[in-house]
Amino acid sequence: MAEYYWETPLTDEQIHQLRIGDQVYLTGIIYMARDAAHKRMVELLEQREPLPVDLRQQIIFYAGPCPPKPGQIIGPTAPTTAYRMDPYAPAMFAYGVKGTIGKGPRREIVKEACKTYGAVSFAAIGGLSAILSKCIKVVEIVAYEDLGPEAIRKLEVVNFPVLVAYDADGQDLYEQEIQKYRR
Repeated sequence: MAEYYWETPLTDEQIHQLRIGDQVYLTGIIYMARDAAHKRMVELLEQREPLPVDLRQQIIFYAGPCPPKPGQIIGPTAPTTAYRMDPYAPAMFAYGVKGTIGKGPRREIVKEACKTYGAVSFAAIGGLSAILSKCIKVVEIVAYEDLGPEAIRKLEVVNFPVLVAYDADGQDLYEQEIQKYRR
């Protein structure tokens, strides 16, 4: 398993280089969005309308931040269950999103969509919310402010740690690891 320190947006060559289990430290811009924002975006895509933010070639972090304490730019931020975004992921990958960050296993439709559209699904560790939050240097709400913690946020991150859970070849880290330790 390889380790990469890469700047976003990732190129198609970088996406195809990644294998399940690889550790990636992202630096640059990623976006944060959850269920309600995804529902609105997929409805726009179905109507052939532009999204409020150009997310092509971008990475979406499935999370909603807690309110920040005085002096913080963002409160504790942990990944939400990626499975909840599975109904929307194929449409977002078809649109041009290149990666997502969440936690937990995903459905077969996401694995197939990663393969079809050359995308990856990263996993972030849920118990590391304080560490993940410290990797976020700038936060800006860029769309759907009315959704509160589910608004789309643009994040500037430095060395944001993620694992490749599903790669662009359709490989599945959860499936592989369960088989390895099932004996």
